[in-house]
Amino acid sequence: MDKILEGLVSSAHPLPLKRVIVQRVVELAETPLSRAQCRAMFALGTRLVLQGPDRFQRQVGRQVLEAYGRYHRAEFEAFFDRGLVLGLLQRGYGELSNRDPAILDYIQAGLRLIMSCPSVLELFELLQVEALRLVCERPAPPLCARLCQLLGDFPQCLPRGRKLSLAFCQQLVRSIAHFQSQGSREAELRLYVSQVTQVSGLLRSVWKAEPDTLLPSLQELFAVISATDTSFEPSVALASLVQHIPLQMITVLIMSLTTDPNVKDASMTQALCRMIDWLSWPLAQHVETWVIALLKGLAAVQKFTILIDVTLLKIELVFNRLWFPLVRPGALAVLSHMLLSFQHSPEAFHLVVPHVVSLVHSFKSDGLPSSTAFLMQLTELIHCMMYHYSGFPELYEPILEAIKDMPKPSEEKIKLILSQSAWTSQSSSLPSCLSRLSGKSETGKTGLINLGNTCYMNSVIQALFMATDFRRHVLSLNLNGCNSLMRKLQHLFAFLAHTQREAYAPRIFFEASRPPWFTPRSQQDCSEYLRFLLDRLHEEEKTLKALSSVKAPESRKNDESQTQETVHKAQVFAEAPCLGSEERTLIEKMFGGKLKTTICCLNCKSTSQKEEAFTDLSLAFCPPASLENVGSKCVDCSEMKDDCGVETSTSATIPAGETPVNSVEINGGCDAVTNEGTTKDLSAEPNSETNSELNKGQENRDMSQRLVGKNTPSVTDLLNYFLAPEILSGDNKYYCEKCASLQNAEKTMQIIEEPEYLILTLLRFSYDPKCHIRRKILDNVSLPLVLELPVKTATSPLPVVSGGWSVDVEVSDTGENLAKKLKPSGADEVSCPQLVPYTLSSVVVHSGVSSESGHYYSYARNVTGSGPSGLHHQSKALSLVCPQNKLLAEESPCTVIENELDTEMSKEWFLFNDSRVTFTSFQSVQKITSRFPKDTAYVLFYKKQNNTCGFNTNSANGLWVNGDPPLQKDLMDAITKDNKLYLQEQELSARTQALQAASASCSFRPNGFDDNDPPGSCGPAGGGGGGGFSTVGRLVF
Repeated sequence: MDKILEGLVSSAHPLPLKRVIVQRVVELAETPLSRAQCRAMFALGTRLVLQGPDRFQRQVGRQVLEAYGRYHRAEFEAFFDRGLVLGLLQRGYGELSNRDPAILDYIQAGLRLIMSCPSVLELFELLQVEALRLVCERPAPPLCARLCQLLGDFPQCLPRGRKLSLAFCQQLVRSIAHFQSQGSREAELRLYVSQVTQVSGLLRSVWKAEPDTLLPSLQELFAVISATDTSFEPSVALASLVQHIPLQMITVLIMSLTTDPNVKDASMTQALCRMIDWLSWPLAQHVETWVIALLKGLAAVQKFTILIDVTLLKIELVFNRLWFPLVRPGALAVLSHMLLSFQHSPEAFHLVVPHVVSLVHSFKSDGLPSSTAFLMQLTELIHCMMYHYSGFPELYEPILEAIKDMPKPSEEKIKLILSQSAWTSQSSSLPSCLSRLSGKSETGKTGLINLGNTCYMNSVIQALFMATDFRRHVLSLNLNGCNSLMRKLQHLFAFLAHTQREAYAPRIFFEASRPPWFTPRSQQDCSEYLRFLLDRLHEEEKTLKALSSVKAPESRKNDESQTQETVHKAQVFAEAPCLGSEERTLIEKMFGGKLKTTICCLNCKSTSQKEEAFTDLSLAFCPPASLENVGSKCVDCSEMKDDCGVETSTSATIPAGETPVNSVEINGGCDAVTNEGTTKDLSAEPNSETNSELNKGQENRDMSQRLVGKNTPSVTDLLNYFLAPEILSGDNKYYCEKCASLQNAEKTMQIIEEPEYLILTLLRFSYDPKCHIRRKILDNVSLPLVLELPVKTATSPLPVVSGGWSVDVEVSDTGENLAKKLKPSGADEVSCPQLVPYTLSSVVVHSGVSSESGHYYSYARNVTGSGPSGLHHQSKALSLVCPQNKLLAEESPCTVIENELDTEMSKEWFLFNDSRVTFTSFQSVQKITSRFPKDTAYVLFYKKQNNTCGFNTNSANGLWVNGDPPLQKDLMDAITKDNKLYLQEQELSARTQALQAASASCSFRPNGFDDNDPPGSCGPAGGGGGGGFSTVGRLVF
C-alpha cells in the first residue's frame, strides 16, 4: 500500500482525484496491518513530511503518520525511537539539514503520538540534552523559535537540574544576542519580531518556574551587552527580555551593577549605550524604566564620566526615535531624563536643537490626540532647557516661534523640574557608610565656602546676588577683556547661578575685594565690607567712564589700539538699560538715594539746607520714652568722643565730581552709638506684596504684637526716630551766621530721593565709656514685610554739596536728655511727604556679642514681580507719617500680618549660611532673636515696589528665557569646564569611598539634631559649618 500511495502522490492525476484516493488510504489505517506494513507506512509518511517537494505531499505525510500512528501505537513507538530522533537532530534527513525547523516539526508531531507510551520518557531525556546543545550552536531565529515552541508545548524536554537549566537560559540569552532580521519588508519584520517574542516567552516561563535562573541570566545579559569587542554587536532583540524582568528587582540590580568594582567604565558605557539602542525595539516594555534607573544609579555613585559620554553619544539617536509612534513614549521619557540631568553644559541640548522645529511641525500636522499630548510634553522639556541655558537667541528663536501656541510652564515648575533632575540631586541608595552626594541643595541655590572667617563676605555676596535687578545688570555687562572688580563680580554671579557645585569658593573675588586693613582669617564687620565694596565698584565705574570721555591725541596714533581697548572697557558699564540719568553709576541706580538736612535757628528762624547722597541708612535704637512720643530729639552733651555724634561718611553713589555720603547715622541710643559697620546687601526679586496686604495691616495688629512681643520696637519705630526733629542745644548749639553766635536750633532730615533698594543698618554696636569696650545691643526688632518710606520731592532742589558735609560737633547723649519731650517743630512746612512702598526682601543676621567675633548669615526670598505703582496706603501701622506729627500711636506698629504669614509660608525664603542653603520661612526670620538671643537682625534690604527702573526681562535681543540675561561665551565656557571638573572630582571621591567601604566597617551618623542651637558661628572651623553642624536640614526652623 505504501508503494501505491507514493506513486499516487507523485503522479500527474488531478489534485481532487488524488485527495479522494489519499482519504481512502488514510481510512484503511483502522484495519489490522503487519509490523512491516506499518513500518513502511511510517517511513513513507516521514519521507513525505521531511522531503515532500510541495505542500500537498507534506500534508499527506502528516495525515498518514497521524492516522497510522494512532491506530498502531505500539508499532509507531518502535519506529519513533531514540535512534531516529537523535539521527534527525544531529545528522538531519537525507539532504535536509539538521538545522531545518521541519525536523523539529516532525519530532513534535511524533511526541504527541507517543505521549502515553513509556518510551517517551527516554526521548524527553534525549531532548533535554539536545536542546542545550542546539542553543549552544546559536540557532537562527526561525529554528530557535521552533525549538522554543516545542519546549513550551513539552516542558519535560527542558534541561533539568540547576546547572543544566541555568546553562540553557544563559545560552539562550546569547543566542538571542546573535539574532538578525533576514529582511526589511514589513511582513518579514513582523515574522522576525514574532520569532523573537516566542524565544523570550520561553525564557519568561523558565524564570517563573525556576526563579534561581533569573539573576544569572541577567548577569549573562549584562556580560553580552557590556562586551567591548567591536567585532560583534549584540542584537537589539535582547530588548524583548526586559519586559519579563520584575520591576521590583530594579533597585537591587542597579545597585549591584553600579557598585561592582569588577565592572569597568568602558563596559558600563557600552552596556548603557546598547540599552538605549533597545528603545528601537517596537514591542519591548519597560526599557525606558530600566535605562532611566541605570542612569540614576550611575549618578548616585557619581560616575559622571560614563553619563557624559553616553549622553553625547546617544542623545541624537534617542531624539530620532520620537518620529516613530510605537517607540515614542519610551524615547521621550529617556530623552527628558538625559537632557534635564545634563545640566553642566548646553552641549547635549544643542545637539538636538536643530531637529526640534521639524519634529514639532510633524506633531502638529498629523493631528492625532497622542501626538498633541507628546507635543505638550516636548514643549515643556524644551522650555526647561532654554530656561537653563539662555543666551542663544540664534538657536532658540525658531523653536520659540514653532511652539508659541503651546502652553508654557511656570518658572516655579521649571525650577522644580531642573532641581529634581540634576545628576547631583539623585538620591543614592548605597549603604549608609557612603557619604551623601554633595550636589546642589534642594533649593537650587549655591552656597559660598568659608575661606576662614569670611562669613561677612559670603553673606554680603549672597545678598547682592539675590538683589535681582542688580544681578541682572551685572550679568548683562559686556566686560570681555576687562579685569575690573565688576568683571570678577560678574564671574562670581555667573557661577552662583549656573554651577553644579553645592558651594563655590570665591577666592579670586575675596582677594580682589578685601579691604587692605582687613586682617586675613579674622572676623570683620559685614557692613564695613559692603560699604567698601560698593564704593570700589562705584569709583571704578566713574574712572572708566572718565577714561572713555578722553580722546587720544593725534600724536599717539601708534597707541590707537590700546586706547580703543580702554574706551571699550569704560563703555561697557553704560550698557545696562535703566531709566534715569546716564551719568549715574550702576551702584547709584540700584542703591543710591538723597537726604536733605535742614537746620532752623530757633532765635531768628533762619534755615540752612544741604543735600547728601546715601546708599544706606544707619538706624540707632531709640530710648523707651521716645517710643511713646517721637516728636523731637534733644542732643545736649558736654563730652565729645570719636565714637559718637552725628556722623556721615563718603558715599559711592553720587555723580562724577561729587562726593555724597554712603550712610547717614544719627546717634540716639542711651549709649554713644558708633557705626561699627554698615549693611550687607541681600535683596530678592521685585514684588510680592499686594494692596490687600497693606489694607489688612490694622486689623491684624494684635496678631503681630503677639508674635514679636508687645513692647518690641519695629523698624518703623527706628526709622521714625531717625527722621524725627532734633534739638541742638547746650554744648551742641548751632552757630547761626545770621545771629553770629551759638544758638539753639532744630535739625530735621527728609528723604528727597528714594533708592531702588533701601538698605537699613541697625546700629547694634555701642561704646561703653565706663568699661571702654564695645557692646552689642541685643534688643529684638520686629521686621515689617511692607514698609512705607516718606519721600518728599524737593520743590527747589539744591545741588549736592561738593565734598562730604558733616556736623562739626560730636556729642554723647544721656538717657535723661533723650527722654525729654520737646514741642514739635515750628517749621512752616506741614505737608506730608509721599509714601513709597517697599517690600522686605532680605535680612542679614549677626550671631554673637561683639562686632569682632561671631558669625553672619542671611535670609532672603525670591520676589516674583513688582507691585503696582499706586498701592493703597491705608495701613497706618505700616506707614511713616509726617515728622511734624505724632508718628507713633500708643500701640506698636503692625509688622507681621497674619494673612501675610500664611502667604509667606508658601513662598520661597532661603537661609544662606556659608556653604549651606536651605528653605525657611518668614516666621523663622521674625523669631530668630527670641529663639537665639545672640542672633539679631543687622542689615535689612527692602525693594521698592513701584519699580520704574526694572530690568527688561523680555529683551528680544538677549532672549532672556529665565529672566536673567544671557551669559557671555567665555563665562559659559568657564562654567561648563568647571562643572565637568566638579563631576570628575565627585566621581573620583565616590570611587575612593567605595574602595574604602569595601574594606572597612562603617558607622551610621544620624541626621537628626535638636533645634535649640543657633544657626551657626565662625568657630574653629572658620565658619564653614559652625557649631558642629553637619547637615543641610539643620537650618530649617
